[in-house]
Amino acid sequence: MNNYDEIKSLLKASRMILGNINETQNRDILRKHNLLTEQEVEDVIVPDNIQGKIDQPDTKDSEEIGKPSDKQKGYKIQGNTIILHGTEETEIELTTDEKNAFVESIDEFRNEVAELVEFGKMNVFVDNVEWNGKVSELNLEFFYTINEPNGVYVNGDMIKLDQDYVNTINKLQSNYEKFKTKWSKIVASRQQS
Repeated sequence: MNNYDEIKSLLKASRMILGNINETQNRDILRKHNLLTEQEVEDVIVPDNIQGKIDQPDTKDSEEIGKPSDKQKGYKIQGNTIILHGTEETEIELTTDEKNAFVESIDEFRNEVAELVEFGKMNVFVDNVEWNGKVSELNLEFFYTINEPNGVYVNGDMIKLDQDYVNTINKLQSNYEKFKTKWSKIVASRQQS
């Protein structure tokens, strides 16, 4: 058994044990041992006529959000939100690999593109990942989708075309390639399970 499998089985056992106690006891254990957990994002009920238009550009892939058979569950990690979409309960449970990829994506973006950024929600579908945000210093919105060969888009109002802007665009493209590689592997593993 390798380390990954051992950690996975220990985590499963911990969840099973913690799942069999009441909420108060669970909170006490978490506080006593300084354990960290992901904070779940509350589901918001959105009318069907605007479903898919919230925080999403008008793209073919975003229309997937409105399917009635689509289940979704959001998680807040380090102040940012990831939403998993699927048809089965197992598809909307956050794995350690997905959490780590999410944190790495945020860190890489801040290190490689811009530190001052407001991230939107990352939507993880069975066959796609979409992520958006805004580079504050340039007032430049970005959108990533891995379901396209060159799935990086930008939007902004009256952006000054100077070397900072050109450098940021190049950094976005470079960061997108890493993002696509990382999340393509996650999507492939989600499709296999």
